[in-house]
Amino acid sequence: MAPHEEDEDSEQFETASIPVHRTGSVRVKLVFLSGPDAGRSHALVAGKYVLGTAPACDFILKDRAVSRQHLSLEVGEKGVLARDMGSRNGSFCEGMRFTELELRPGAVLKLGTTELKIVPEDSRERVIPPSSSTRFGALVGGSRKMREAFTVLERLASGDADVLIQGETGTGKEGCAEGIHVASKRSQGPFVIVDLAGIAPSLIESELFGHVKGAFTGAHTDRAGAFERANGGTVFLDEVGELPPDIQPRLLRVLERRQVKRVGANDYRTVDVRVVAATHVDLEGAVKAGRFREDLFHRLAVLRVTLPPLRERPDDIPLLVDTVLERMGRPPSALSEQTRALLAQYPWPGNVRELRNVVERVVNLGEEALPDMGPAPAGKPRQPSAASAAGAPNAMLELDLPFKEAKERLIEGFERDYLKGLLERCEGNVSRASREAGIDRVYLRKLLKKHGLHGHDGP
Repeated sequence: MAPHEEDEDSEQFETASIPVHRTGSVRVKLVFLSGPDAGRSHALVAGKYVLGTAPACDFILKDRAVSRQHLSLEVGEKGVLARDMGSRNGSFCEGMRFTELELRPGAVLKLGTTELKIVPEDSRERVIPPSSSTRFGALVGGSRKMREAFTVLERLASGDADVLIQGETGTGKEGCAEGIHVASKRSQGPFVIVDLAGIAPSLIESELFGHVKGAFTGAHTDRAGAFERANGGTVFLDEVGELPPDIQPRLLRVLERRQVKRVGANDYRTVDVRVVAATHVDLEGAVKAGRFREDLFHRLAVLRVTLPPLRERPDDIPLLVDTVLERMGRPPSALSEQTRALLAQYPWPGNVRELRNVVERVVNLGEEALPDMGPAPAGKPRQPSAASAAGAPNAMLELDLPFKEAKERLIEGFERDYLKGLLERCEGNVSRASREAGIDRVYLRKLLKKHGLHGHDGP
């Protein structure tokens, strides 16, 4: 939106902002998260406050996109009532424009380019000013949640403390870890990845710490483990929640003393590494259940960052789609507006990884691709795939259908095509398919059952 210009009748508002009598103890705090006034914080007692650029406002903002008399906040015993005062550019809460709104604790408002947060007086929440950047390493996002995460990452990357990255499968934890490494003083050193969920439990100890010749059957030569190979750089322990209990004490020693002993060896070796770990598991819950050592958890989580799921930041989808297309060497026009609208409405259980797979599949299948859909279920018409329905102008998806029905048809077609191809690539192995697709195994089995497909656990 264009920056606000002064209203012709602005003089009438100069006295309109005189606040009502304020009494009582402080109920909430008003925190400025972004914009020219970022970092300001004000305690609010019961009463009325006006925000704007006019000198008579209670809180005078420097943001040129904010009106002279933009927003009023009425703080009462029952909460905070926000009213837009006829502003030129509007008032927004969590992306929705409003005229009058009862604010819940933690609500974030946006006036022009300024973001404000209503925080309870006794809140211990650490208010994080969002970064001005929309990228950190391979991570992309312009939403407030992602920019808050970028602020944390930008600060911790320059240090050398160990980091724990939390987030659902497919949120970009590996890209986050690599971004931390690249932005650190260890960027010229190695970045070694250990996927603990993809290694047989009997081999994890050797993979992490190495082994000497003859330590076990098949150990024909000495081999350095991940920590030794990462010396001078960063080791990334992906899905650290999968670490077997008998290996956890050995990892704790590495974290505390930076010493490793190869399987079958007698002596410890000193290593100079930074450890970045990631998990989609609730480690605190695992600690309470006795599946994960409490001391190891606290040692891993010296610094923590949580990556939000895609369903909590749908406004990032257009930017993510364009980023995928850019990396494929394709223009934004490679996807139609209809397809983009459908992508923006999908809940994305597989998060960013699933979105990337969908975009690549739709683009690579081509405008006229109509893959074999197989026999239609009894009583149901044959449905097009996501790629054909979204990309082909003559696709079978009727454009005059209600949006919800059109979306459901597209998604169902895509799901079946995607799952069939996934099972073929993974030879029917559900565990392997779950890892490759970035979808929780339980959820994947539900999808397979829904579409009448079958897989096996396999070796």
